Amino acid sequence: MRATPHHAWLFFDVKIYSAGERSVERSPDVRSAADRRRGPMAVPIKDLAERAVKRSAPAAHHRSMAAELIIDADSHVTEPPDVWTSRVPERYRDAVPRVVREGTADTWVLGDERLAPVGVTAPAGWPTFPPDYPQTYEECHPGAYHAGARLDYMDEAGIWAQVLYPNVGGFGSQNFLKLGDEQLKLLCVSAYNDFLLEWSAADSQRLLPVVATPFWDVDATVKELERCVALGARGILFTGEPQRYGLPVLGSRHWDPLYALAQDAGLAIHFHIGNAGSTLEDASPERYREHGIPAAQSYTAVSLFMKNGVQCSDLITSGVLYRYPDLKFVSVESGIGWLPFMLEATDYSWLGAFRPGRERAPGDVLPSDLFRQSVFVTYWFESVAPKHFLDVVPIDNVLFETDFPHTTCLFGNIQETIESGLGHVDVTVRRKILWENAARLYRITEPSESWRSSRGGS
Repeated sequence: MRATPHHAWLFFDVKIYSAGERSVERSPDVRSAADRRRGPMAVPIKDLAERAVKRSAPAAHHRSMAAELIIDADSHVTEPPDVWTSRVPERYRDAVPRVVREGTADTWVLGDERLAPVGVTAPAGWPTFPPDYPQTYEECHPGAYHAGARLDYMDEAGIWAQVLYPNVGGFGSQNFLKLGDEQLKLLCVSAYNDFLLEWSAADSQRLLPVVATPFWDVDATVKELERCVALGARGILFTGEPQRYGLPVLGSRHWDPLYALAQDAGLAIHFHIGNAGSTLEDASPERYREHGIPAAQSYTAVSLFMKNGVQCSDLITSGVLYRYPDLKFVSVESGIGWLPFMLEATDYSWLGAFRPGRERAPGDVLPSDLFRQSVFVTYWFESVAPKHFLDVVPIDNVLFETDFPHTTCLFGNIQETIESGLGHVDVTVRRKILWENAARLYRITEPSESWRSSRGGS
């Protein structure tokens, strides 16, 4: 079995992958006949659900008494082990993503390739630091994979709604390109979307599914999105660099059917960090060996953030936002500190290409104007940018996130982090970033007075 580095949010699990190839050992198969039909998995789904409910009962003394409404614009669902094996024809079950027990770890594999241990996607609350992670679903926070437990956690954390992203398929669905069968690629995208839409139905006001796309086929993408829109999709996951896969650039008319559908449906297109290419080029074994873990992880993280900045610059100069002025895009998990420089540099270069003295002429619509019109960004851990850059950042385009339950997530320190970055700002600006901007983008209604009072809100 081949071992590859996991995705950007994992920042390369040296403990698992530096040892090279290993054989996969399956757990003793003690499942019911129905569970066995779903395909190989380490933990029966029924048991997972029961354990999640038992572990997620909220304790009163842990409840956050948040005095304001919060929308979390970036969180992830740790996919249960049967997402694909229970939703594709039997002949495909050994080819689709599935969970096996490797040593002591529940591990995702795709064909003969090891993707990542399950626990690497859900270390929130784990008592030790990377590269140590939960080994099994049972050791993960139940809100990572169980919708009911997620809602309980959101209540405790004072979060009204969360926008939901994937793990296994990749942050741009690029992992499905590893499958040779064209039909199977489409089946995997549809199976994930069916799962996510079902999972979100636990409370469709609060759990907001951003559905995957078979981006390598624009006609199939439109067809899948038409299906998902009718089922309650709240956003569209896409790659910010289609040219990396031999596809037309973002501004090509090739993508107009996608853009038209998204604009008509009122759904934003989302560029999550790590949405294009492989992290092998950043999170390489050589870099970890020569530079060490802290240096390599820092390089990988900053590289991913900055790549989204480049994608945003490409987008706002591509012509797409002229043609589709009501279409919205979101740069997800990329932060905001790079934004003032990217906008200034893009305007400067754009004017320098055709305006003498780089002077703006009457009627010019600058790239930064188009950003303010159409593009949102999410941030979470930063304190410098919120303290010092808000006067040069388009405030109406900034969203707050926690990245739950990933390695970098805010967990147990949400209010403290908000205060660190926004404690000095006017209440109007604070409410825009924490609530109003996301509520407008995703058409989120305010919670009931009973929920707000139980959280200490006003």
